[in-house]
Amino acid sequence: MAFFGFGGRTPSGSDGKTLRPAAVAGSFYPADKDGLRAQLDECYATGRRLGGSEAGRPLALIVPHAGYVYSGGVAAAGFLSVAEDAVYERVILIGPSHRVAFAGAAVDTGNDAYLTPLGEVPVDVSFGKKLVSSGSPFTYRADAFSAEHDLEVQLPLMQYRFKKMPPIVPIVLGTVRYPILKAVAEALKPWMDGKTMFVISSDFSHYPSYAGAVKADGRTGDAIATGDLAAFAEALRKNGEDGIRGLETSACGQAAIAVLMEMTGGNEAFEYQHIAYKNSGDSPYGDRDAVVGYHAFSVYRKEAAGFSLSAGEKAALLQIARRSIEGYFRGENEAASWKDAELTGKLKARGGVFVTLNKNGFLRGCIGHFGEDTQVYRLVAEMARAAAFEDPRFPQVRSSEMPEIDIEISVLSPLRKISSADEFNYGKEGIYMMKGGRSGTFLPQVAAESGWTKEEFLGHCARDKAGIGWDGWRTADLYTYEAAVFGEK
Repeated sequence: MAFFGFGGRTPSGSDGKTLRPAAVAGSFYPADKDGLRAQLDECYATGRRLGGSEAGRPLALIVPHAGYVYSGGVAAAGFLSVAEDAVYERVILIGPSHRVAFAGAAVDTGNDAYLTPLGEVPVDVSFGKKLVSSGSPFTYRADAFSAEHDLEVQLPLMQYRFKKMPPIVPIVLGTVRYPILKAVAEALKPWMDGKTMFVISSDFSHYPSYAGAVKADGRTGDAIATGDLAAFAEALRKNGEDGIRGLETSACGQAAIAVLMEMTGGNEAFEYQHIAYKNSGDSPYGDRDAVVGYHAFSVYRKEAAGFSLSAGEKAALLQIARRSIEGYFRGENEAASWKDAELTGKLKARGGVFVTLNKNGFLRGCIGHFGEDTQVYRLVAEMARAAAFEDPRFPQVRSSEMPEIDIEISVLSPLRKISSADEFNYGKEGIYMMKGGRSGTFLPQVAAESGWTKEEFLGHCARDKAGIGWDGWRTADLYTYEAAVFGEK
């Protein structure tokens, strides 16, 4: 493909900034400012006809990256989910590498801004350097960005939409290996806090017939709408096995989509909304024999959905926890704990869990896990055994103690990174802090149990749980979360 317009060597601005020139202006979108604005007018008019509307502040979007005459309307429908006056600290752009093969995630820390015909888009270089300095899987390589189109085509769409364009963090993925994608997701997940927006760049089916695209893209889109990474992987597998003639891939950005779905973790606190679908056969410039599909999705956090459990669901988890501990004494594996239990969709979702054991009103063990990489019901069984037999503060629970043991379970919402303790809703949220490789947490209910002030709560957590000193929380990375807390008593 020939590149026109702003292509060429990386220029430097008058203020010494390093600017990444537009590589695909003149091919994917017009190279002149007036022509580009006219086409963006048309894209957004199409986006509104496709159902795009202002919905506020999505956490993430999945939008296509083909030429605007093919996919611009669908992409605009996605960006219409963002209110024009919405303010984000940054936009993290994630897409696949189309031109360079490498085993990791490249972060652009070499450019201070990206140029488009509409002007400069600033890069959050300091944030990118923080990712790269954290080590694997993040790296910087200039060749991953110099000609890559899938992030660039999103920029004019955002410049047109935002009243104030936030800085971007460009990330290109060079692999589809799950362990690497999982590591990327774990590193980025703390910034899924509403202050940062993620834009996932992906087209969908490549080169089947029109009918084949509708079939493959329908299956893929339905899977993404569930928010379940396993369902997405299964849809890709079924598309590959269906023998759809001409289908080379179901989603060129499947790695980027997988990172997003790993971050949301199948948790019902997150909602994937399908916005629009078209393929290149719907464009007057495309044919229907070999087409490319385009979806747009938005992702939101449902404020209370992740930790609202019915009485039946709470009873099932408490039953699983007790069965898990008692089954240990009989040599049973954890799977026996949930045999015959009523497992709803919420219990099968992935989420964080703490299990606390009390004996005659005194703590007897407490272990939890924030990772959200395991289904809730399985994690309850695992953490119940860990609280009983692996808490280093207590001897292992004996079988004879079980009648005196009361079990309490906390099902956690996703972690939310905060910039200062002023954002911590003391009494409603728990706190998790990290500093220098050390970490510690207090569950929300500790506030009521202790009677401490907010500052005492933070000080005790820093000193007694994280081991970073009484005032260590002031310079630590802070995260908050909510919990559905329930017990046998």
